[in-house]
Amino acid sequence: MAAESTDHTPLALPVLPLDDEVVLPGMVVPFDLSDPDVRAAVEAAQAAARSSGRSSKPTVLLVPRIDGTYAAMGVLGTVEQVGRLADGDPGALIRGRGRVRIGAGTTGPGAALWVEGTQVEETVPDPLPGATVELVKEYKALATSWLKKRGAWQVVDRVQQIDDVSALADNSGYSPFLTTEQKVELLETEDPTARLKLATRQLREHLAEQDVAESIAKDVQEGVDKQQREFLLRRQLEAVRKELRELNGKDGEDESDDYRARVEAADLPEHVREAALKEVEKLERASDQSPEGSWIRTWLDTVLELPWTERTEDAYDIKGAQEVLDAEHAGLQDVKERITEYLAVRKRRADRGMGVVGGRRGGAVLALVGPPGVGKTSLGESVAHAMGRKFVRVALGGVRDEAEIRGHRRTYVGALPGRIVRAIKEAGSMNPVVLLDEIDKVGSDFRGDPAAALLEVLDPAQNHTFRDHYLEVELDLSDVVFLATANVLEAIPEALLDRMELVRLDGYTEDEKVVIARDHLVPRQLDRAGLGSGEVTVDEGALRKLAGEYTREAGVRNLERSVARLLRKVAAQHELGERELPLTIGADDLRDLIGRPHHVPESAQDPAERRTSVPGVATGLAVTGAGGDVLFVEASLADPETGAAGLTLTGQLGDVMKESAQIALSFLRSHGAELELPVGDLKDRGVHIHFPAGAVPKDGPSAGVTMTTALASLLSGRLVRTDVAMTGEVSLTGRVLPIGGVKQKLLAAHRAGITTVVIPKRNEPDLDDVPAEVLDKLDVHAVTDVRQVLELALTPAEVKVPAAA
Repeated sequence: MAAESTDHTPLALPVLPLDDEVVLPGMVVPFDLSDPDVRAAVEAAQAAARSSGRSSKPTVLLVPRIDGTYAAMGVLGTVEQVGRLADGDPGALIRGRGRVRIGAGTTGPGAALWVEGTQVEETVPDPLPGATVELVKEYKALATSWLKKRGAWQVVDRVQQIDDVSALADNSGYSPFLTTEQKVELLETEDPTARLKLATRQLREHLAEQDVAESIAKDVQEGVDKQQREFLLRRQLEAVRKELRELNGKDGEDESDDYRARVEAADLPEHVREAALKEVEKLERASDQSPEGSWIRTWLDTVLELPWTERTEDAYDIKGAQEVLDAEHAGLQDVKERITEYLAVRKRRADRGMGVVGGRRGGAVLALVGPPGVGKTSLGESVAHAMGRKFVRVALGGVRDEAEIRGHRRTYVGALPGRIVRAIKEAGSMNPVVLLDEIDKVGSDFRGDPAAALLEVLDPAQNHTFRDHYLEVELDLSDVVFLATANVLEAIPEALLDRMELVRLDGYTEDEKVVIARDHLVPRQLDRAGLGSGEVTVDEGALRKLAGEYTREAGVRNLERSVARLLRKVAAQHELGERELPLTIGADDLRDLIGRPHHVPESAQDPAERRTSVPGVATGLAVTGAGGDVLFVEASLADPETGAAGLTLTGQLGDVMKESAQIALSFLRSHGAELELPVGDLKDRGVHIHFPAGAVPKDGPSAGVTMTTALASLLSGRLVRTDVAMTGEVSLTGRVLPIGGVKQKLLAAHRAGITTVVIPKRNEPDLDDVPAEVLDKLDVHAVTDVRQVLELALTPAEVKVPAAA
């Protein structure tokens, strides 16, 4: 049941305006009579009371005035007493009695403003509803909690004794945390229950804000206490350190003095010493609590640990260096010759006093590019060994942050110098051999391009003044021998490749693989298998079969795995009592130990099972990321009844290879009569060219002659010779144009058992790079026209078979 309000007869009352203040019924408030508005209202009320002849107390209307605007509701107040306030000024004590709804203005005695008002009488049902009773309990609990926090224990009992809903709600007018707007809202809410709900909500929100403020204040105080405690402990620690230094006879020198002494005692270049002493001065001025102090100390430690003047003496025994390289690596003559040349030039320059010219020394930057497993990474250690230098490997695979090369700025938390500076620090000398491994795997993203940061490092004209972002002083890298390794040349940015001397490692011949396995791989794997050198012997026939039929690769990584598997099998069988040692493993023993061969050459297969046993299949040569490889091309003609004319290409081919197929088809269409080929079939029947291993992407122009030969074989019905492989780009006029990777392709043909290879005439000079033992086993034909290719590759017309549809 809601409370009801009843209006009384209108009253004429003098107005006592309250600027930014609100008085609620039940409140007793003192007013200063020196205020003209207060004096005018009190005197007018007193005059009205005297003229009425009644003995009642003078009454005024207390109205809030906010920014010069009067509220719509006021409070009827009685002047309880007029006298002196505590400070001695004249004052009046006024008690709020009830709400008055303000009406129109009227006249009255005195200088005050008179208005008519209607008193609002509030009634509350008896007994109180259950919800109102709970509301009263909640308000009293909240008010008690707030009063106890303020220590107002004497007010708690008075609040607990108030049972009237309206009086309890109006009691919140004493709350100092309420704003004037909140108090006006309470004044203008006539329903006592609604007013109590409003007062409860306001009190609850204030208590929540107070809890948050107290929590923040507590945290702040704890932080201040922690800082004060830390400051006190640091002072005590400094005092203890000072006492210890005095006991040790150091006369109380502090940390900055220690760094100054270390910098002055260190053998640093002049520009580095000046920069270090400036940082020491900053350290002396910095406070203990400043984060800059820790940055400076870390920087000084890094600078003092770098080997600014340390250099190892190069081993100028040229013959000895060459012997070291030959002993540790078979083949790879290009790299060995380049290192020998470098050492010879260094020796002659040193003999003539030309070690440093224009501030630069004679470093070297070599890029070793080749397929996996040919020994690029291990070659770096051999080069360092041959030169008598320290060796450091820097792995660049997957690096995407430029700061990994140039370092971070010192202001960052956890800042470090770049990998180049860390490599110099790790080597302990200014002229190590630094291997930049997998430089083609460097990527770029929003953090910068590490390959671009390497431009200065690998430029012989710039790297004598290399500046790391962390050090911010020049570092001389001109005496460092940089060896960069990569698998794919095209993945290295052109500008970076231009700064390096390119050395290609095209893979090993079968004879070189046998030598490497005999001298390096077998001894190493014997140790790892726990076998002695006299317990197991692998003869050359077994090694040759492992290299030729169990593995087919440019390098020797899989060959070493096969040797390891072979020796593990022997060790296991010996432990099981199945085999006696010592043991010699021959070629015939491999199948029993490690199973059947995985790569049988086409020449070793039955003639009826070879891929080229039907017309329309030719053997080509290609270069992949793993070295050279043999590539088969298959061609077929669709049935004329299907109506599927045109050219179809499959095998995941790139745009260049697709264009080569179109060129081959166009050449045969225009020169079919000359070649005695039934080119009429090409007009009415669809042509399908397929490259097996369809999941492997393929591209490049060097398969042009292979596709032409396959189509010519298909149309003529003449088989392509099994022992022939070919490579070369073809033009519309039938010219055979030069291609790349001749050495890798010939090595692949040799591994696959091919005996005859067709290459472009203009690639004939590239045969100088092919090992002599490979050329001796290959019949290489250099051609200029595709007609010569067809004469060499196709079997004679007398043994032709019908073309497959």
